[in-house]
Amino acid sequence: MIVRAFRGLRPRRDMIEKVAAKPYDVVTTEEARKEAQKNPYTFYKVTRPEINFDVEVDTHSDEVILKGKEVLEQFQKEGVMILEDKPAIYIYREEWQGYLQTGFYATFSTKEYAEGKIKKHELTRKDKEDERARHVKLMRAHTGPVFLMYRSRPEIDNLIMKHTTKEPEYDYTDDSGIHHTLWVVKDEKEINEIVDAFKDVEAFYIADGHHRAAAAARAAEELAKENPNHTGNEEYNFFLAVLFPHTQLNILDYNRVVKDLNNNTKEEFLKKVSEKFEVEETEKFKPSRKHEFAMYLEGKWYKLTAKAGIFNENDVVSSLDVAILQENLLKPILGIENPRTDKRINFVGGIKGIDELERLVDSGEYKVAFALYPTSIEDLLKVADEGKTMPPKSTWFEPKLKSGIIVHLM
Repeated sequence: MIVRAFRGLRPRRDMIEKVAAKPYDVVTTEEARKEAQKNPYTFYKVTRPEINFDVEVDTHSDEVILKGKEVLEQFQKEGVMILEDKPAIYIYREEWQGYLQTGFYATFSTKEYAEGKIKKHELTRKDKEDERARHVKLMRAHTGPVFLMYRSRPEIDNLIMKHTTKEPEYDYTDDSGIHHTLWVVKDEKEINEIVDAFKDVEAFYIADGHHRAAAAARAAEELAKENPNHTGNEEYNFFLAVLFPHTQLNILDYNRVVKDLNNNTKEEFLKKVSEKFEVEETEKFKPSRKHEFAMYLEGKWYKLTAKAGIFNENDVVSSLDVAILQENLLKPILGIENPRTDKRINFVGGIKGIDELERLVDSGEYKVAFALYPTSIEDLLKVADEGKTMPPKSTWFEPKLKSGIIVHLM
């Protein structure tokens, strides 16, 4: 597999805490605007460029996206962000609530993505792909990294880890309690060691950022067609990502809340659920193993255990808990045919805890909530290796990757 060093654009050491921001898709425009009022250097001004305008604007317009590009250029001009003097690989560590993941920023081949060597486990939406590809082309930059993983190998993991004994460039804890450390590797021999270590690796896997990867590949294809002197070595042929060993990644539960019981009374609903699941009234709890679910309904918690025979144990997708819940409860009983588009269902990342499920149901906004056991990394790898896709909202990775730590300019 191809791993490529590049000249990253990154915040000056004393500006990293001001610039780095959460991914654009986990904050609202309003949240980003509030942050920008306190902090004029937030990267939301680049990734949420509508906040640079006083009034409501079309967030998808060229004018808005180009304003983000202008802010990025201004940050560079003012020395808030600096362009590396030579190609580098950036060793990166995130530490959060006892979890530690150490990988590195580099650029990766859009050609290998198109060939299926960078494997995915989710479907992407064409409209979202179109929007992100246009963003990449207009910005002439990858402003947010894709979250990649490789099957862990001790010799490669140790090669990455040896750089963490050096003096870091960044070392700080953000307001979410995530400790970030970054080391810059510019020595050509050391870079080649890392690049060569991955030459016989067969595949990389997308953990998070499917639309970013698809958009980068789409933009590369379009830019290649527009370039009569295209060689394949241009910056647009490579996208920004952080690559981690799979053994260090942490998937949290991704839970569901539903607005109504689909015209069932509570008694009718519980009776139908008991046809496919063992139902037991219980104290509040989090599922502790596969095929076990927690359900909150009208002030009471229930433990649901999938009955034998309701799914195919030999099929990796249908034996996922998200699929079991969808095919045996959400779809047939609650009438949720397509969880991607049905407005009656919503999804709650496990980082918010099961108290949030209780709160949402008690508020009256939702009628019933379901907590799931997290999907395993091994299941994700198996789904990707078999060329299959997971049901929507199957995985919630935490900690997530921030934007603005490293930018890849094209």
